[in-house]
Amino acid sequence: MTRHATLMFEGKQIELPVIEGSEGELAVDISQLRAKTGLITLDPGFGNTGACTSAITFIDGEKGILRYRGIPIEQLAENSSFTETAWLLIHGRLPQRQELDLFREQLNRHAPLHEAFKHHFEGFLVDAPPMAMLSAMINTLSCFPRRWNTATPAGPDEEFYEEAARLISKVRTIAAYSYRRSMGLPFIYPDPKLPYVANFLHMMFSMPYEQHMASPEVVEALNLILLLHADHEQNCSTSTVRVVGSSQANLFASCAAAVGALWGPLHGGANVAVLEMLSKIHHGGISADQAIKLAKDPKSGFRLMGFGHRVYKNFDPRAIILKRSADRVLSQLGVNDPLLDVARQLEEKALTDPYFVERKLYPNVDFYSGIIMRAIGIPLNMFTVIFAIGRMPGWIAQWAEQHADPKARIARPRQVYIGNTISDYVPIDDRR
Repeated sequence: MTRHATLMFEGKQIELPVIEGSEGELAVDISQLRAKTGLITLDPGFGNTGACTSAITFIDGEKGILRYRGIPIEQLAENSSFTETAWLLIHGRLPQRQELDLFREQLNRHAPLHEAFKHHFEGFLVDAPPMAMLSAMINTLSCFPRRWNTATPAGPDEEFYEEAARLISKVRTIAAYSYRRSMGLPFIYPDPKLPYVANFLHMMFSMPYEQHMASPEVVEALNLILLLHADHEQNCSTSTVRVVGSSQANLFASCAAAVGALWGPLHGGANVAVLEMLSKIHHGGISADQAIKLAKDPKSGFRLMGFGHRVYKNFDPRAIILKRSADRVLSQLGVNDPLLDVARQLEEKALTDPYFVERKLYPNVDFYSGIIMRAIGIPLNMFTVIFAIGRMPGWIAQWAEQHADPKARIARPRQVYIGNTISDYVPIDDRR
């Protein structure tokens, strides 16, 4: 039996259907609200608005739950890899061994960029932001049909999966080349003998005369960062993919737009803000105790970045996993870095301070991912790029899910107009 919510407006009663998700989440279906009443809803930031139904990712912020296709993130972090998780998100199930082997082969095959891409990179200033290059180059992929290095797939589904593998593979090559361009270093070709993450680090840090071989601990840590960022429900950049994709824009245009959304400091730039805060504390001669005290004073203007989360009202489950990884990496590398020392001191203080504990302001995924990436030598301007590489499978899965939905419509939010009422044009000489 369908449940309904009742809306009373100007003496008229309207019944609105209530939709229940597979995990018991309830939503009032207002799709016919304007047609029946002339009303629209106002929800700045869409914090109370469900724009779609989705079978990809489930989050329960109160309980600290994150699942991809129903599988708890803890199980994937323990047993899976980024590439297998990418396949899971896009296909909706775990792969058979031969399917995973084929996917890895596709990723290897698609890793090189067309040689003409080098000329596009040369068009950027050396100090151009890597995120700007990443967005532009993902769009540029639309201009380079994949048929130059692979056979034509048998049908539309196979063509989409091939394009998905192409984008997931090439985004790390583009990212590495963006970094090399910003450093004035020669581009390093991908090595087909290396797995996904190790290959990316090779393209980032190798030199023509010396190949960079990352330690297993570093590869595992970066693999975890990518896996834990692979999807996160309808966040800003994912919503961007769906809004742009709703116009029937292609996969590359939609994901390039998502990179722009991710670039913002309130979204993908959050771990950059963590390192900038740590630098401010260190260079300002502020102790961890003083920083904690300032964070608790609303008049100080100081904000402790990397603590708490808009969605998770308890521990961020990704942070719990990355904390263990950060401990291993820092121990293995033996890094002597004052900013990382500040981070560990803040973590220790915040986890025991009653103010933070009572408000459940625990370190989040951005706090630990920033620590790990600094420890393994990834520069600050590449942090958000790494985030984009990790989120790419989720963006692709969301784009595909939307395009497969026969009820999907072009996104067209309404507004409540608060500007001038009708006003006459005034000739320029008569204006006062």
